[in-house]
Amino acid sequence: MNNDETMCFKVPREDNTEAKEILKEVYEALIEKGYNPINQIVGYILSGDPTYITSHRGARNLIRKVERDELLEKMVKNYIGIDENK
Repeated sequence: MNNDETMCFKVPREDNTEAKEILKEVYEALIEKGYNPINQIVGYILSGDPTYITSHRGARNLIRKVERDELLEKMVKNYIGIDENK
């Protein structure tokens, strides 16, 4: 394979409409425990290490229900203003 070619990454489509709600719940649990939720969530997404997420309110188990690549995809779409319902 020529190194100048762009690889195509496709995220398998799953009906996971609850990703946003899960992220909100995890965010709230991190705040309640006194963590910086953005730093902790970014640490989890980059490393895959669930210990970045508190187990308070079941947040660690919740975040594992959503694939990290799905979270990234949703965040990028939100950042650039793409409506997921289209």
